[in-house]
Amino acid sequence: MKNTATLILGAIGGLAVLGHSNTASAAAPQMEKCYGIVKAGKNDCQTMSSACAGQTRKDGQKDAWIYLPKGSCEKIVSASLKPTK
Repeated sequence: MKNTATLILGAIGGLAVLGHSNTASAAAPQMEKCYGIVKAGKNDCQTMSSACAGQTRKDGQKDAWIYLPKGSCEKIVSASLKPTK
């Protein structure tokens, strides 16, 4: 009887977690890549001169990007939705 109660409580807890994670992901904002504003070492992915995230060498590198909520990039001075040279 004790094992059955534990199993039922575990199943209910699992369903609660699944329901919460679906709600959180549905409310997550859409993201977009924003180029040219990244601080050195803070980029999200590879660039022409670095193979991995976090490897940019200078601030404002034109091909380095970070994810920002959609619509935010256009509001930042020197930011671009596309990499520039």
